[in-house]
Amino acid sequence: MRSEEITFDSDGCTLAGTYVEADRPAAAALLITGSGRVDRDSDARLAPGRVLRAGITKAIADALAAAHVSTLRYDKRGVGASGGDYYRTGMPQRLADAEAGLAWLARRTEGLPLLAVGHSEGAYHAARLAGDNRGVAGAVLLSGSVRTGAEVLAWQTAQLATRLPPSARLILRLMRTDAVRAQRKNMDKLLASPADVMRVQGTKINARWFRDFAAYDPAPALARIAVPVLAITGGQDVQVPPDDVEAMGRLVRGPFEGHVAGDLSHLLRPDPDSIGPRGYFRSVREPVSPEVLGLITAWTGRHWPAATAVPGEHAAGGPA
Repeated sequence: MRSEEITFDSDGCTLAGTYVEADRPAAAALLITGSGRVDRDSDARLAPGRVLRAGITKAIADALAAAHVSTLRYDKRGVGASGGDYYRTGMPQRLADAEAGLAWLARRTEGLPLLAVGHSEGAYHAARLAGDNRGVAGAVLLSGSVRTGAEVLAWQTAQLATRLPPSARLILRLMRTDAVRAQRKNMDKLLASPADVMRVQGTKINARWFRDFAAYDPAPALARIAVPVLAITGGQDVQVPPDDVEAMGRLVRGPFEGHVAGDLSHLLRPDPDSIGPRGYFRSVREPVSPEVLGLITAWTGRHWPAATAVPGEHAAGGPA
């Protein structure tokens, strides 16, 4: 296994990433991170200056390297070592960046089957790459959804409102504030504005991305996928509905394998008490679920077995 820091161009913007070349590679995978100011490893920069070290794509890259799959993961625009402006980047630009990363990977690993692996928002882009005839041989969709972004946000808000700590619920009652109604009001404000960047309750928001996300419907892209798909969502995920895994299976036309993984959260760590985001800083002290990593590597091994790779050469075979 060999790791290399690389850059590639996406419509005039230089993006930085890490390419990991596996020993005797049987396939190559583009790893696409979730929403927010997350870098190539899925570590998120939060206000005020805190970093949530989720490490999801880093853990997947390590697991896939051991399973003879080379990978490319990259920093978003305006994050880490990449150029561009994070706050003025919408979903179409993020899809274009994923397409540029896939093109770089295709050139670097010519002859290998290409996989698209996405987490959260990245699952939407991985599905688009797989469904839009971009040369993708298979897709892994982690913590994804079949619902529009607006529906996901409404579902998410309802889930989180029931998981507020008692002190927060007391404050909201004293202030006669309904958390769901307040969130809806903030969303309406974002949707009504043409601004790329806004402040909501003092927090700088990528308004352009929120509008794109709210309007986006992933179902048509899922229905176009004719290659193998692996979908995994944690059973205690409160940011996307776990039931959507089954719905994905009804839409995808290719071979489909879906799992709702036990008590895992959106960050693919155990959350047996279903605390949600307020427990994330504690949960990331634990590694990404070995169950999830094992499902991914077992799936890639069944479709693109390392035995098809000749030492020193790329394997040209597609899915079994």
